[in-house]
Amino acid sequence: MYKKILVAIDLTEEAPQVLEKAARLREAHESTLVLTHVVEPVGYAYGGDIPMDLTELQDQLGKAAKDQLAAYGNQYNVAADQQIVTVGRPESEIHRLAKELDIDLIVVGSHGRSGFQLLLGSTANGVLHGAVCDVLAARIT
Repeated sequence: MYKKILVAIDLTEEAPQVLEKAARLREAHESTLVLTHVVEPVGYAYGGDIPMDLTELQDQLGKAAKDQLAAYGNQYNVAADQQIVTVGRPESEIHRLAKELDIDLIVVGSHGRSGFQLLLGSTANGVLHGAVCDVLAARIT
């Protein structure tokens, strides 16, 4: 029985596919959904070698993510206090939230990669390894 389900979405046009599956699980298990999106630090994209303050850009990305997550929260009836935007490495932050919030199931999207693509890594693969609870990788079509 899954009482608390963490739904980690990337806020792309594919997010509703993951949310729909999580919503069905919520109904089947009478669970609470917690939505999360992890914003990667802007410095990661540039290797941290940019000699300028990226704080304002990071704040703008965080605000945009909160707004989009709130829209999904409204659409899928997830309370505002169950919508979390955090900054960091997605796998690490999802693992941290799962522990802190006593999550029973993590739901993430997966593009169904195989072979070398899977070995190169994906967020879903990273979440699977090291998770303290069950993980459902919802296939995105």
